[in-house]
Amino acid sequence: MTSRLIKLLPWLALAAIIFATVSPIRLRPQDFASVDIDRAGAFAVMALLFVLAYPRQWLLCGVLVILGAGGIELLQYLSPTRHAHLDDAVVKAAGAAIGCLMGWTLNRMIARFRAPFAA
Repeated sequence: MTSRLIKLLPWLALAAIIFATVSPIRLRPQDFASVDIDRAGAFAVMALLFVLAYPRQWLLCGVLVILGAGGIELLQYLSPTRHAHLDDAVVKAAGAAIGCLMGWTLNRMIARFRAPFAA
């Protein structure tokens, strides 16, 4: 059950990000952070969740999430009230890279912690 939840969370985060990216601006969630921090933070959390859910495929997750930042930005062309910008994609990709690094680090720490108990 826990494994399924861990694998479900990154996909839910991806769905939420796609909704917030493509939906009309009035439906976009409002928060206290600046737009760039909001974008980078969302992608960092999503990337972190993917790398934690799929630790053996962390590099593939990282590449796909970073490339996906550009793809998701391009989805804004589907909405007449939204506009895709290269600098927004770069901020999202940077957040994804940070999230991947955090996930990789956490996975290594977890593996080191479990190693003495596995023997």
